[in-house]
Amino acid sequence: MKKLVVVALCALAAFAFVSCGGEKENVVKIGVYEPASGDNGAGGKQETLGMQYANTVTPTVTIGDKEYKVQLEIVDNESSNDKAVTAASELISKNVAVVLGSYGSGVSIAASDTFAAAGVPAIGVTCTNPQVTAGNDHYFRICFLDPFQGSVHANLAKDQFKAKKAYCLSKLGDDYSGGLVNYFVEAFKKLGGEVVEETFPDGTSDFAAYVSNAKKMGAEVFFSPVSIEAAALIIEQANTQNLGIPVLAGDTWDSNVILAAAKGTNVDIYVTTFFVEGSNDSQVIDFVDGFRDYLNSNSTAKTNNGGDDEIAAVSAMGFDAYYTALEAMKNAGSVKPEAILAALPTTTYRGVSGSIAFNETGDAIRDVAYIKKVNTSTGKWEFVAQQTVK
Repeated sequence: MKKLVVVALCALAAFAFVSCGGEKENVVKIGVYEPASGDNGAGGKQETLGMQYANTVTPTVTIGDKEYKVQLEIVDNESSNDKAVTAASELISKNVAVVLGSYGSGVSIAASDTFAAAGVPAIGVTCTNPQVTAGNDHYFRICFLDPFQGSVHANLAKDQFKAKKAYCLSKLGDDYSGGLVNYFVEAFKKLGGEVVEETFPDGTSDFAAYVSNAKKMGAEVFFSPVSIEAAALIIEQANTQNLGIPVLAGDTWDSNVILAAAKGTNVDIYVTTFFVEGSNDSQVIDFVDGFRDYLNSNSTAKTNNGGDDEIAAVSAMGFDAYYTALEAMKNAGSVKPEAILAALPTTTYRGVSGSIAFNETGDAIRDVAYIKKVNTSTGKWEFVAQQTVK
């Protein structure tokens, strides 16, 4: 009976972060601000998986002479700008030291003021719109930006496909797809190209007319960096109508959902992304092998990854974001939000997606994107090129 009492007391103590010896366990909370539902739910889950895997690999961080347990506090921003503030406020109420996210620029922009008012720094993972970091000193990010990504696609359209006319489709009111299309249009026109632009409203489920318009207007490439949910429907229509021209998209399409939608079709899909497998770098190899083992040994994780063990670039980015946050804490010598915020501008980290450092606006100093295409026979990605800017 005495043994049972001791076990029960230890269990209660563990729940309260107190050891049986009476010593309090040091805990630092990292907020995970990502969509788990809505248009970007699939991608948000994969980005979160990278952070969760990193947390299993490195569950503690040592600051000075103290070891802290790293606890992830995860909220669902529902891919909605309207729900963004509520989700962000929930993280603030949980006393997080730093926030990671989001997949999606719109929700990142919408929550920015909430994080600023609380004095909590945020590290964007794959939110590529310049407005995320513009005009503030609390939002940082580890990904490349849309002006670069748009230019990469414009050059791809012009150089590889000899395109003179591009059809561009974005979601009305969406910061990410609308912004990226604008940067593509700007770059493509500078290269002498002609552009036809259309937008679709929220809730659209039938893309037949848009694909038909692209064909009627004589476009030679179809650029549509929209959500994964819309992407699958566009691919379906492109196949049904035998679109016959390359479909180009941004980092959101780097997903096994796209692979599944495109397998067995006649649609040529090219995407820009942050990370590809196949490197000889030992750090990359360790991540790929370890993350795949993690997915295959954890049924919930595998389900959240779309049911297979394909590794999305956003998972690698989530992994790197977690370690960037830990490096910022070490650099600060503190787990207090204000100290982490002050330390972030000089924080660096060599991750699986490359070296991470921040410029004066809090943006990652990155000049590399990877271009991949879908092999529609195998339903796998094929590496096409590594694109840099000079």
